[in-house]
Order: sequence, then structure tokens, then C-alpha cells
Amino acid sequence: MLIITRKAGERITIGDDVVVTIIEVKGSLVKVGIEAPKSVSVHRQEIYDKIKEQNIKALEIDESDLAKAVSILNRNKPGGNSK
Repeated sequence: MLIITRKAGERITIGDDVVVTIIEVKGSLVKVGIEAPKSVSVHRQEIYDKIKEQNIKALEIDESDLAKAVSILNRNKPGGNSK
């Protein structure tokens, strides 16, 4: 881990495309701004952890449940077999 000291208004550049700007420091809180291309996901750690958890849960879906969902979706399509 690289540790850098910055003051409000100062920036850190990561690679060619990501810039982190220190916006404000109040006590133990630091407000940062992050400029990154749309192709780069930027999340707070707790949000990233939730996304990762949901992705793992999605992998655990039983194939029979998926087949049921597809069947229901196909029934509700215009021109599908409504029962």
C-alpha cells in the first residue's frame, strides 16, 4: 500500500485515467472526488462488498429455478402461451 499525505485541493493521479482530488478535510472525515472513465467502476468498499456478495448468491441459483423463470417470462410475452 502506498501512503500519501495530501491537503484539501491536492490531487493524486492513478495511471493515465484516474484522478483523486482531496475536496475537504474535517476532523477524521476526508471528502474525496474521483474522476475516472465510465468503464472503471468506482464504489465505496461497503457497496463493493454487497455487489460481490450478490454476485456470489446469483451463482448459487438452481438451474430448475432458472428454467421456471424463463418459462414464466415466455408465457407473459406477447404471442406466448398464456395459461
